[in-house]
Amino acid sequence: MSDFVECVVIGAGVVGLAIARKLAKSGRDVVILEKNHHFGEETSSRNSEVIHAGIYYPKDSLKAKLCVAGKKMLYQYCDAHGVAYKNLGKLIVATNEDEISTLEQIKAKAEDNSVNDLKWLTKEEVFGLEPHLKCEKALLSPSTGIIDTHQYMLSLVGEIEANGGAIAYDTPFEAATICNDGFEVTAGGHTLKCRQLINSAGLFAQDVASNIKGLAEQFIPPRYLAKGNYFTMNAASPFKRLIYPVPQSASLGVHVTLDMAGQIRFGPDQEWVKELDYEVNPARGNSFYDAIRKYWPDLPDNSLIPAYSGIRPKIQSPTDPHMDFRIEGSDIHGIKGLVNLFGIESPGLTSSLAIAREVIGKI
Repeated sequence: MSDFVECVVIGAGVVGLAIARKLAKSGRDVVILEKNHHFGEETSSRNSEVIHAGIYYPKDSLKAKLCVAGKKMLYQYCDAHGVAYKNLGKLIVATNEDEISTLEQIKAKAEDNSVNDLKWLTKEEVFGLEPHLKCEKALLSPSTGIIDTHQYMLSLVGEIEANGGAIAYDTPFEAATICNDGFEVTAGGHTLKCRQLINSAGLFAQDVASNIKGLAEQFIPPRYLAKGNYFTMNAASPFKRLIYPVPQSASLGVHVTLDMAGQIRFGPDQEWVKELDYEVNPARGNSFYDAIRKYWPDLPDNSLIPAYSGIRPKIQSPTDPHMDFRIEGSDIHGIKGLVNLFGIESPGLTSSLAIAREVIGKI
């Protein structure tokens, strides 16, 4: 690394890569500091790979605005750069009469967020699309899809490097000090100076922020870890679309997603944890059977196989209401050139390009 670089981005997850790409394409000199051996080794490679429509989030929240904008930007990016995706669509299902009112609330919230393409389906119409699915009524979201996340991140890396940017792997951020016209950053035993510092460290954003000398503690929210476990099975998927039950307290419930090869995945569940541990306990699959059989009664016994898990960097506790993304520049904390991103969980993948635009606007 050189002794000076205009912009330093901490974290080579999908959001950090999108930010660095936007910086590099605007003509800025940029380096990403990544503690792991490769990009996207944490949350970015451990999710459902869903392109969300922007349905569930509170009106005028960053999650709502950036998801809706990011969805459009992401589909356009995939088309322009040859990144694999499938616009499969999604069914949000009411498995009993009581849940229909929840679907009505979901549709109203979607319309508040300018998602106006949801369509009501009767039980008979659902059966015509997905004969194995049991429900009383459903909402069809035609703009929901799936993406090859690794290919997307690889494309972002290619654009960063093609525009003069670089990624320093195996280079953990250690500390930053405010100095004249920027920051002095220590990472991986090296020191460099920069004008702009973007903390996009995901699960470790609070650790990074705590080591930026001069940033007041009041601007560092607590971090809570919500683990989501995924299961699969050794059988062909009976579904052609994504299937979602009505949402649970801190997740969207045990839903059905498909990967780019058509392999079925169930999850995530919701497990609040204290430490990062990606091992999937096979016993957690026991609760999946009841959850899945509410909408797929024919799920065979003993068919679920542990697949993988991901951990969301939440900024609310299990008893707190949902919290929005926090993307905070000098207008919040008073430090010129610094942007901190906290609580960048779902829909962070879908929103990544819009988040990048938001960050650039703050520096």
